[in-house]
Amino acid sequence: MEVIIDFLEKHISRFGYLAIFILMFFESACIPIPSEITMPFGGFLSAIGKLNLVLVTLVGSIANLFGSYTAYYIGKFGGRPFLEKYGKYILLRKEELDKVDEWFNHRGEITVFITRLLPGIRAFISLPAGMAKMNLVKFSIYTIIGVIPWCFFLAYLGYIFGENWQIILDYYHKFEYIFFTIIILAIIGFLIFIFIKRRKRGI
Repeated sequence: MEVIIDFLEKHISRFGYLAIFILMFFESACIPIPSEITMPFGGFLSAIGKLNLVLVTLVGSIANLFGSYTAYYIGKFGGRPFLEKYGKYILLRKEELDKVDEWFNHRGEITVFITRLLPGIRAFISLPAGMAKMNLVKFSIYTIIGVIPWCFFLAYLGYIFGENWQIILDYYHKFEYIFFTIIILAIIGFLIFIFIKRRKRGI
């Protein structure tokens, strides 16, 4: 983590808004570059007058939006065929994939908005949205209104804590571990539910 922090600090300090845009773009395209480092450090640079807090937020948000298009189109053109072919190995058949499509057709907007505010899964929601061929305009709207508060919140924390901005990571990781444990248990429970349901049907 220290190596990652040093690397990101170096490039954000040198290239400013451009570095923030590129890093946040990659993060939203499902490349594991933590926004929990990029945005707070951008906020810290705003606190010492090198950057502007509002611009840091806007650049990070716009980058997240454009990065999400990459994951969206991967899901749209490659995700569904891949899962239809190999999904059976993780208990996902066409019927379950159709339910994902139906879910996004009826609840896609609120799903995208809420998950954009959650750590870990916030970047990956673009993949199932693309697989379900969610309306791109709606996807864009609910993505941007979800990423703006996220980016501002992290940048503002960095602005407040100043040189001590890294303290944010300690609290964030504690929360992240709990959150991921809940997600993993939910996935396991879902797979068990599908398995039992199929056994009852004699499949």
